[in-house]
Parts: sequence; C-alpha cells; structure tokens
Amino acid sequence: MKILIACEESQEVCKAFRAKGHEAFSCDILPCSGGHPEWHIQGDVLEQLDGGCDMMIAHPPCTYLSNAGASWLYPKGEINCERYESGMEGRDFFMSLLNSNIPKICVENPTPSKVFDLPIHTQVIQPYEHGHPFQKRTLFWLRGLPLLEPTNILDVGEPTTTAKWFNGKDRKRSRSKTFPGIAKAMAEQWGII
Repeated sequence: MKILIACEESQEVCKAFRAKGHEAFSCDILPCSGGHPEWHIQGDVLEQLDGGCDMMIAHPPCTYLSNAGASWLYPKGEINCERYESGMEGRDFFMSLLNSNIPKICVENPTPSKVFDLPIHTQVIQPYEHGHPFQKRTLFWLRGLPLLEPTNILDVGEPTTTAKWFNGKDRKRSRSKTFPGIAKAMAEQWGII
C-alpha cells in the first residue's frame, strides 16, 4: 500500500508501516528527525493529497484547535479574535485532510474546543492501551478504517500524564510525537486491510 503520514517529522508511524513492507512517506514542513530523509517529503502536505495514496494517517497541528488552549481563546471571558482566526485556519486544514479523496483516513488530534465545530470523532485511544504507562487522550476521525484495537493494556492504576513525562525546551515537539506502540498497532492492524 502507498501510505502518506501527514504532519509527521518524527517518522514513527512511517517507520512502522515501512517495517511491514508498505511504501510509506512522512510529510511535514519541518525536516524529519526519524533518520530516513529518503522517506520524507518536506513541504505542504496539501500538495500531496492527489498523489494516489491508499491511506493517510494525519497529525494536524492542534495548537489553536485543542480544548487545552481554551484559557488562551477566552482570556478574561471574552474571545481572543486573533486566536479564534488561527483556530479557524487550523479547522480548515484539518477538514481538508479529513475530506481528501484518499480512501482510508485517520486524522488524530486531542479533544478540540467546541467553538470550532469539528465533526464527532470516531474513537478515543490512550497510550496505556498500547504498552506505554501514560495518559494522553487522543481522538481519531476514521474513514475506511476499523477502530484501532488495544494491543498491550497496562494495569498501572493512575497512569502518569504525558505532561509530567515531557518537559524541557522541546516539550511541545516531544508531546506531538506518536508513541511507538500506537504506531506499531496502526501498521499491524491497518496495514492488512
């Protein structure tokens, strides 16, 4: 299968599908950090949507869409128009990915702010369902793909949130990376469809 991994510089998902024999390419405006520039398209992913891919897994930026930023969207109880406009641009990008002509699609993001009126998600997953002892509620919008089944559910009581795990100057970038167990599950389950 030819697979586009949109908005992925880490190449975690790309490498998981490559390990299963698929023609997978990561695409991001940033250079890749996954060690395989030969599998990376550095540029605008919207220019790649008509490239004959069978599947796309997309990780669009959530900076302005996420419910976690609500305090910045409504400082002092009134809407921040500049941030709202950035959120609407993010929504348009998200919807361009979700509505592309690629037959099999997964778009992932955290819980969005209701003001941006994204469609209802298909699934919620957690890293601790795939062998990582962390909480990071992640939503999937799926088309042409089944739900991702848990592969290694950890009984960890109260899992540590990723906010406590990812600290330092590259915290934002680190938190956006896909956990290897989730990438492996995607490749194993969706790579045979």
